Amino acid sequence: MSYSKPTRRGLLKTGAIAGAGLAMPTIFTASSAHAFTNEPTGGSVTLGFNVPQSGPYADEGADELRAYELAVEHLNGGGDGGMMPTFSSQVLDGTGILGKKVEYVTGDTQTKSDAARASARSMIEKDGAIMITGGSSSGVAIAVQGLCQEAGVIFMAGLTHSNDTTGKDKKANGFRHFFNGYMSGAALAPVLAARYGTDRTAYHLTADYTWGWTQEESIAAATEALGWSTVDKVRTPLAATDFSSYIAPVLNSGADVLVLNHYGGNMVNSLTNAVQFGLRDKQVNGKNFEIVVPLYSRLMARGAGENVKGILGSTNWHWSLQDEGSKAFVRSFGQKYGFPPSQAAHTVYCQTLLYADAVTRAGSFNPCAVGEALEGYEFDGLGNGPTLYRADDHQCFKDVLVVQGKENPENEFDLLEVVEVTPAAQVTYPADHPMFAGGNLGECNPGA
Repeated sequence: MSYSKPTRRGLLKTGAIAGAGLAMPTIFTASSAHAFTNEPTGGSVTLGFNVPQSGPYADEGADELRAYELAVEHLNGGGDGGMMPTFSSQVLDGTGILGKKVEYVTGDTQTKSDAARASARSMIEKDGAIMITGGSSSGVAIAVQGLCQEAGVIFMAGLTHSNDTTGKDKKANGFRHFFNGYMSGAALAPVLAARYGTDRTAYHLTADYTWGWTQEESIAAATEALGWSTVDKVRTPLAATDFSSYIAPVLNSGADVLVLNHYGGNMVNSLTNAVQFGLRDKQVNGKNFEIVVPLYSRLMARGAGENVKGILGSTNWHWSLQDEGSKAFVRSFGQKYGFPPSQAAHTVYCQTLLYADAVTRAGSFNPCAVGEALEGYEFDGLGNGPTLYRADDHQCFKDVLVVQGKENPENEFDLLEVVEVTPAAQVTYPADHPMFAGGNLGECNPGA
């Protein structure tokens, strides 16, 4: 079967997704020498891994590169296969992608949007990358997603938690496996209310870019709906390393909760400063003063050390999960690197497998065929339980974890404990929710 021209969101596909999302392959025949950007013509295919190798999110970037290397090894038939045997799709067979060996190039986003776009552009134009993935900043993700839409390649987002990535800035060529700020609020707020009560006054410190803005909006709305009030919201520069001047006003604000809408090195430094100011030892309004970190990671917990004990937050995935997919990934990653993977590593490993799976099910590297294979795709076996890639906005829906810093860790990696697994239904919202309004998914762009 062949197709002569694109239709809405790409070329029409045959077959229907059933069960875990399996579809009959679609065969595309090109009417020109190159039907789409960087169409592979030899025995290999190149993926572009664009991560922060410098800047405040460099720890996440380093773990992402480890996971990407592991995913490529598994796709090419090396190692133990990781989550490929547990993945419900079962179309990946260790022979690369559609029989082509997987190769990759890397870039440094520097946690800066301009640098990330330049790096991605180079990988597409000079290295022939057919898919770009990675990043640990929503500002970077949104910038690179836009570039990939223009260039006609698929963008499999790495760590990006801003509502805007699949809200006002969503694109047809982009897909997100990570959860978002709204989901953190929906999962975390009920636990905060149960633990600390509904009569609380919060003070927000917020990273001054798209992720911080939407995380602040989400957690404030979710907690206020349960009775909390918000006394102030203060923006902080992403490049900040000393937050002392931002912590001091909290002491005289009347707040009894400090919400740190910070991530990576920002969160490590702001939490450390807050503890140094004695906030955790204070009583305000007759209550023990509390600190909340809406978005957590093990790498952040390691950086903050003792300061994270008992502090609540949310996370996309954790290495202690006991589903078969998570156990397989932890085992495989640990055997290769000697320590458990972070949520950053898990997210990008899944994105690499999901891209390869979509290409295989579609029978084509054409980004419009890949997009069609991912839209509305339901699967299991990659951690977090049954998962859906919603067609309306390309947002992934799955269980969300509420965690807290562990009081008595057994080792240097045992820093967070899961206190609640929030079911996907509790964090699912309509595609036209006001926090996600204003965007237009648009049409798939196959490029050349």
